Amino acid sequence: MTIAVRNPRTGANDYTIDPASPADLAALARRLRAAQPAWAARTPDERGAILRRWAEAIERHATTIAAALTDDTGRQTISRIEVAGVAQLVRRWADRAPALIAGHARRDQPTSQPTITTTTALIPYPLVGVISPWNFPLTLSLIDAVPALAAGCAVLVKPSEVTPRFVAPFTAATAEVPEIAEVLAFALGDGATGAALIEQVDFVCFTGSVPTGRKVGEAAARAFIPASLELGGKDPMIVLASADPERAAGIALRASVVNTGQACQSIERVYVARAIAAPFLDALVRQARAVRLNHPDIAEGDIGPFIFDRQANIVAAQIEDARSKGARVLSGGEIEEHGGGLYLRPTVIADATPEMAVMADETFGPVIPVAIFDDVDQAVALANSGVYGLSAAVVAGSIEEAETVGARLEVGAVSINDGSLTAMVWEAEKSSFRQSGLGPSRMGDSGLTRFFRRRVLIRQAGDALPLAAYAERAG
Repeated sequence: MTIAVRNPRTGANDYTIDPASPADLAALARRLRAAQPAWAARTPDERGAILRRWAEAIERHATTIAAALTDDTGRQTISRIEVAGVAQLVRRWADRAPALIAGHARRDQPTSQPTITTTTALIPYPLVGVISPWNFPLTLSLIDAVPALAAGCAVLVKPSEVTPRFVAPFTAATAEVPEIAEVLAFALGDGATGAALIEQVDFVCFTGSVPTGRKVGEAAARAFIPASLELGGKDPMIVLASADPERAAGIALRASVVNTGQACQSIERVYVARAIAAPFLDALVRQARAVRLNHPDIAEGDIGPFIFDRQANIVAAQIEDARSKGARVLSGGEIEEHGGGLYLRPTVIADATPEMAVMADETFGPVIPVAIFDDVDQAVALANSGVYGLSAAVVAGSIEEAETVGARLEVGAVSINDGSLTAMVWEAEKSSFRQSGLGPSRMGDSGLTRFFRRRVLIRQAGDALPLAAYAERAG
């Protein structure tokens, strides 16, 4: 059954995909598995050299890939950033993987037994499956796939059916590097395709919502394969009394509304000290009202349309819920239709309380609910409330003060005197706390090492123990 794809700027269904059937997926998996042993047999340096050629091919096709991403997402600058970032991602793992693999594959290691030594080999999972979301279609399709390839795995990617246009030009770029094309494939389709993919792979990586992530995790458990789950967030920002209100407002705005707030690391709730609450809100509202919609000219403006029209409905319902419970909407607040696209101006909500959906549920839109706290313990307790634990931010007059508070937050990463830094820094490992994820970090070195199993050879250089060594003896 053909799936129609909506253009987020026009609202028109102007693209279609034919979902891969279970038989199609099985055939793809067989092809990738057949090619994987030769890919894994290459040295890490040889794979690195091939990856660098792939990065060059991606850059040669950057214009067409970015154009397709622009149609997918309704944004232009971030689409170009995505393409450049993926080429950088490929080079990063091409450079890092050889030394990292050498450091973990250890020979002739002594043990507590004088005559016994060990050698550890890293064995890549043959086929890794990736199920990626619609908010950063290219980046989140490749953030797991690239290190898996560097490790020697083959990879099968199921991108979101909401944003599939980039696949054709990206596949054309990959075709210029046959060694990669043999071990990387994309399968188009919807949730049913993703579910079928899990049955074909040896390791699954998923990025998306908690409800869907739970289903993926359960399916992986039934298939008895490992899963890396990067799920939702409700990232808090704490603004301490020592912070500069104007600067803090600028950080909160940018970290909340970049990509129309459609990012898991977006700041989705702000707790500000009462002493600076008034000037902070004044600055935040003023800056929010100055933000321009990216319409009608895609080359102008600051904030684009919702990529997925259903998300606009979710955000609108959260805003209405906040209003009905006594919150004040100080800017934005209404979904606007322009040229068929759905837009929301940065929406600052004052007097937000914990029982409001906008403070408890993931929003995924350009909404900044603000609550006031009277002491730091209260702020930390509020920030640590809820089911998520992805990331957070603390803004203060000094890094030291911000770090003291940040160390108390139950999340995997804390931006200090900034916000959403996890979008810029990929070198440091971080865990997803609570329902924000499960499995090893895809950041830092574990982004690659998670794709290996370990095989140890245990050598006995002395005499093997006889059975008599275990004979029963009195006393």
